Amino acid sequence: MKNEVIKIWPEIEWIKDDDLREKTLNAWVWAIEHSVLSPEDLEVIPFSLLIKDVNVSFMNHKRTCVQLAVDIAKRMQENFGDSMIIDMDILISGAILIDIGKLLEYEMQDGKLGTSSMGKIVRHPFSGASIAFQFELPAEVQHIIATHSKEGDLGMRTVESIIVHHADFVSFEPFKA
Repeated sequence: MKNEVIKIWPEIEWIKDDDLREKTLNAWVWAIEHSVLSPEDLEVIPFSLLIKDVNVSFMNHKRTCVQLAVDIAKRMQENFGDSMIIDMDILISGAILIDIGKLLEYEMQDGKLGTSSMGKIVRHPFSGASIAFQFELPAEVQHIIATHSKEGDLGMRTVESIIVHHADFVSFEPFKA
C-alpha cells in the first residue's frame, strides 16, 4: 500500500525529514486501509460532495493545494527573508494531510458515494487531527489539519496554517461560483 500512496502523493518525497515523511505516509496508508475508497478511487471521485457537478478529482484538488502552499511559502521566504520563518516540512506534511479525515467521511450507498454517519457529525478537520495524533505527527502538523477549514476561523493560526488554509480555499472556492 505504501507504493500506491507514494504514487498518488509524490509530494510526500518533498518532506526532507525522514521521520516526518514516514509518519505522513503511514497516516495515509492507515486512512486508505480504513476507508471504502482505494487510491485509484481518489483519482476519480469529486473533491467535494458539497459542489454539484464538480469534475475535479479529490487528488487533483489536494495536490494543487499542496503545490500552491509550497509556491506561496517560497515566494514569502524570497520576499521577506529572515523576517518570515516557515517550516517547509511542517507546511508540506500538513498540506498533504488536511483532508485525510475525509476518507472516513465517505460511504458507498447503492454504488453511489455519500457521507457516512460519522462524516455527518465529525468533520474531517477533527478526524484528520486525530489520525495525525495517532501517528505521532508533530502538534504543528495537527494544528494545520485542525485549522485549515472554517473550524479554524475563531482561533490563532500559525504561518504554515495560514498559507495552507488559503491554498485550500483558492483551489476550492472558485468551483462554488
